[in-house]
Amino acid sequence: MGTPDFSVAPLQALVDAGHEIVCVYTQPPRPAGRGKKDRPSPVQARAEALGLLVRHPKSLRNEDAQAEFAALNSDIAVVVAYGLILPQAVLDAPTHGCLNIHASLLPRWRGAAPIHRAIMAGDSETGICIMQMEAGLDTGPVLLRRATDIGEMDTTGDLHDRLATMGAEMIVETLDRLSELTAEVQSENGVTYAEKIDKAEARVDWAKGAANVARHINGLSPFPGAWTDIDGERLKLLRAQPVDGSGDLGKHLGEFRIACGSGAVAVLEAQRQGKKPMTAEELLRGLALPDRLS
Repeated sequence: MGTPDFSVAPLQALVDAGHEIVCVYTQPPRPAGRGKKDRPSPVQARAEALGLLVRHPKSLRNEDAQAEFAALNSDIAVVVAYGLILPQAVLDAPTHGCLNIHASLLPRWRGAAPIHRAIMAGDSETGICIMQMEAGLDTGPVLLRRATDIGEMDTTGDLHDRLATMGAEMIVETLDRLSELTAEVQSENGVTYAEKIDKAEARVDWAKGAANVARHINGLSPFPGAWTDIDGERLKLLRAQPVDGSGDLGKHLGEFRIACGSGAVAVLEAQRQGKKPMTAEELLRGLALPDRLS
């Protein structure tokens, strides 16, 4: 049960490991692209290429959908970034319940955007937890956890790909060792919630400290993309790092270094409207930065 790119690697890993996938559940196709035609989710596309049965109900709250799910007589459900609430009847249907691949070190960053929030908060590490699902939001006991460092210039895109691979490896390991693993109840200490990213928070605030600004840029890359205004054009900033430097807020200090509330940031990658992502060097060949960014 999954929807975005993050869910594809675990699906492929389960197939490669020889597990029988009785059904794949995913979100319904959504309008996308210039023509706004319905486009299947990445998971649906991969599942269909693998010849698997695919279902994409709009909800699992009705009795018919729950009965259809129960009739699969599955041993276990693997859930990763599915995007629909699983009612108790669905959680209880598989013989061994539902396992969730969650991209944080629970109980830190329960919720919708754990990768973004870990980077934006300046966490030094994150990871994957394989969790037994229950009715609460990411509150279930953890069967397996593994950490990975967050580098100073890691973006959400970088971490997303690394954690997707980790999750794929770990769910296969969990199923292989299911009878010997002991579920660890989550601590009530250190609970944080990863609120869904709001596009309204994407504009860069140069008044903040350089480390904070860099984390903001890296944490929102590639989506939705932190941005600043350059002569009326919204420029996405996709990778940055704190550097030495000082000046008035938003002052251009040369190359693509911008003064912040304290210190400065060097923007390493950016994207103009309608263009592909570029390195700062490529970008500056065709774009003159003003003396000060707002």
